[in-house]
Amino acid sequence: MTAPAHRPIRRFGLGLAVSASCLSLIAGCTSGTNAGQANLSSPDTSLTGGQSSAALSAAASGGAGSSSPANARPAAIWPTYHHDASRNGNAGAIPAVTTLRVAATAALDGALYASPLVLRDATGDLIIAATENNTLYGLRNDGKQVWQRHIGSPVKGSSLPCGNIDPSGITGTPAYDPATGLVFAVAFLTGTKHVLVAVDAETGALAWTRPIDPPGSQPNVEQERGALLVSGGQVWVPFGGLEGDCGPYHGYIIGVPTTSPQGAAQVYQVPSSREAGIWTPTGAAADSAGHVYVAVGNGAQTDPRGAYDMSDSVIELNGTSVVSFFAPATWAEENAADLDLGTTGPLILPGGQVFVAGKSGNAYLMKQGALGGVGGTVPSIHLCKAFGGAAYIDGVVFVPCTDGVRAVRVSGNSLTPTWHARPPGSPIVGGGVVLSTDQDTLYALDQASGATKAKVDLGDGTTRFATPSLSNDGHVYVGTQRGLLVIVATS
Repeated sequence: MTAPAHRPIRRFGLGLAVSASCLSLIAGCTSGTNAGQANLSSPDTSLTGGQSSAALSAAASGGAGSSSPANARPAAIWPTYHHDASRNGNAGAIPAVTTLRVAATAALDGALYASPLVLRDATGDLIIAATENNTLYGLRNDGKQVWQRHIGSPVKGSSLPCGNIDPSGITGTPAYDPATGLVFAVAFLTGTKHVLVAVDAETGALAWTRPIDPPGSQPNVEQERGALLVSGGQVWVPFGGLEGDCGPYHGYIIGVPTTSPQGAAQVYQVPSSREAGIWTPTGAAADSAGHVYVAVGNGAQTDPRGAYDMSDSVIELNGTSVVSFFAPATWAEENAADLDLGTTGPLILPGGQVFVAGKSGNAYLMKQGALGGVGGTVPSIHLCKAFGGAAYIDGVVFVPCTDGVRAVRVSGNSLTPTWHARPPGSPIVGGGVVLSTDQDTLYALDQASGATKAKVDLGDGTTRFATPSLSNDGHVYVGTQRGLLVIVATS
């Protein structure tokens, strides 16, 4: 079946008059009195982490806070959610994990829903952490702080019509771009506005900011929960709804040039009349051709005889043009029962395949470039109800099921479950183990059998859908509900 008509591709840039009140991505609503920049240049200097409003105006226009010289930019060790654009959660060739021991903790100023990033500079590992208090941190393996950048006051949960995060600040995992030396994050600020910020990874200096709320959206019912993705010279930002599905929210993904806050932004809106959010913490993934893949939640259309609305799907995009998509034949039924594919992100596998699992209990294996359309015949198995990000290594996918991690072997077009272990957190792999959390405990599971090789008490509970990060020098990083960054030694 062919895809339905899609929302037109919209690009917004400097000097484009979108509306009288500049309700676009205000990269450059600069008519007259620079109204777009004025929104970012409040006398409240908390928005700039202590910079003056004049300095922020310069930064927003690209005139200040430029990125570090190339020779000073940290190396990317774990620069994005689940390590890379494929979201495979695989640390690669690292020393064997033989034990788990809390080496240090750092008390930060808010809950950590975002996964920590791991970079490396001349001093050693540089861990980037982001909190729901809208603060970004640079830290070392001993827990000591290198820099701190507060973006602005977060949104109180009581001011929103629904939701389960309070306060709500930086929720989606940031992304590091080694080409510019910048870390990108989205802050949710008092006044219910989402702002994309770029900070220098080495120093925390604010390079630029840019409003990122989709044109025509209602920011108080949109949530930026998915991880940011750097691919093809763009930083991609997904949007979905709040927990509770209140209000007229939509699913969006927005691409902004990594090198310019004034560059034209690309916007893709899922063409459902309501809902169909792109909310999974994994965010979007990208393949080697730069095509971007998103998993979409349940939409408003529940009549199987009605027009399909691109909900309950996996969509492959080239820029904002739909290349292919997949939705199960039961999409309308799944929409009605809130049993959609939007709970885990697409996982890009070798050999041109894409794996996804969702609330319905089914897992699917699709082909890049030809995902299958509505009701397409693709390999699938009934596996589990899954939430979060999966991981992959050596022909095996590790799936974050609500009843614990499940290992699934991929062989050609077949999917075969192999083992099942207790911790339900989004897993990652490295050093011969699968690392996953269960509330306040980090587990190291044998990669081949799922047997527990080691575990450690983190001293605090993890947030929903939490996932660890892993360096290549023997450390694991986990964020917690009360704002602890826990640094765990693995040998």
